[in-house]
Amino acid sequence: MREIKVLVVDDSMVFRQLISKALDSAPDIKVVATAADPFQARDMILRFEPDVMTLDVEMPKMNGIEFLKRLMPQYPIPTVMLSSLNSAVFDALAAGAVDFVNKPTDAQAEHIHQWVQDELLLKVRAALNAQIKRKPVTPKTVASTGRDYKDKIVAIGASTGGTEAIADVVQGFHRDIPGTVIVQHMPPGFTRMYAERLNNQCEVTVKEAQDGDLVERGKLLLAPGDKQMKLVRTGGLYRVEVKPGAKVSGHCPSVDVLFQSVATAAASNAVGVILTGMGADGAQGLLQMRKKGAKTLGQDEKTCVVYGMPKVAYDIGAVERQGPLQNIASMVYNVLNSMP
Repeated sequence: MREIKVLVVDDSMVFRQLISKALDSAPDIKVVATAADPFQARDMILRFEPDVMTLDVEMPKMNGIEFLKRLMPQYPIPTVMLSSLNSAVFDALAAGAVDFVNKPTDAQAEHIHQWVQDELLLKVRAALNAQIKRKPVTPKTVASTGRDYKDKIVAIGASTGGTEAIADVVQGFHRDIPGTVIVQHMPPGFTRMYAERLNNQCEVTVKEAQDGDLVERGKLLLAPGDKQMKLVRTGGLYRVEVKPGAKVSGHCPSVDVLFQSVATAAASNAVGVILTGMGADGAQGLLQMRKKGAKTLGQDEKTCVVYGMPKVAYDIGAVERQGPLQNIASMVYNVLNSMP
C-alpha cells in the first residue's frame, strides 16, 4: 500500500494538531509537515515534497485562494480545501483545488477524528490520483436553435472536479435547453451558493431545487446537499421530488437516484451526462437510462479531474459516447437535435 504524504496547512494550532493526529491514524497516510500560513507552507512543500495538501481557506498574511493562484503554475500539488460555509471555496476550486470539505466548528478531538474518518480521508485519497494540470476549457461554440425540445430532459451527475466541469458545460447552454436536473456531490449549504454562482455566470436560470419545482425549458435545478432528488411526471409536466433520504451509492444526493428516476419518468426523452468524479455513483442509473432508450454521454479520461464515475459507467456499457469537457455542451445539443 502506497503511503500518502500530506501537508496540513491551517492557522489554528489546535486544528493542525487534531487533523494531523487523525490523518496519521490511517495506515496509508503520513502527515510529513504542518504549516500555519502560506509562507510556511511554501517552504514545507519544497522541503518535504508532499503528495497532497489540505489548506484552510481563511488564513493570515495570505488567504488560501491567493496562495493557490500563485502556487499552482509552479508547483501543482493536489489540494483539498477546508472551508466554513463560504462561497470563496468555489474560487479555490477555480484556482486549482481538487475538492473541499466543510470545516467543523467543534474543535473537540473526538469530533475532529470522526470528521476526518468520514470525510477528509476520502478526499485526500481521491486527490492523490487527481489530474490537476487542468488546461483552461474553451467550450465549443453552440448556436441557439430556438427549437422547442418538447418533453425532453437533460440530467447531469458529477463529483470530484465537478463544480468547474458543470460550469463549463452549462455555460454553453442557451434558454432553449430542455429542463435540466443536476446532482453534484456537495455538503448542504454549499449547493445553494453554487447554484447562485452558476446563475450569475450562465444564460440559463439555475437554482437549488425545492420539492415540487417544475422542470422547465431554460431552467437548471441542482439537488440540495443533504437531500435526494428524483424526477417525476404528473399531468404531462415534469417536477422534482426533493426529500431527505439515506445515502445511495455512498451519497446524498446520489446521481444513481436521480438517473434512475429519469429513466422511469422520461425514458427515451432524456439525455444523461456523467462527468468527472471519484467512485461509481451514477453508473447504474445511467445504464438504466440507456436501457430505457435515453441518449447517454460521458466525459473522457483526458479532461477529467478524476476519471472514476465516467470510467465505471463506460465500462459497464452505460455511456453511449464519450467526449472532452469542452465538447459536452455541443454533444448534448447534437443529441437533442437528432431526437424525434
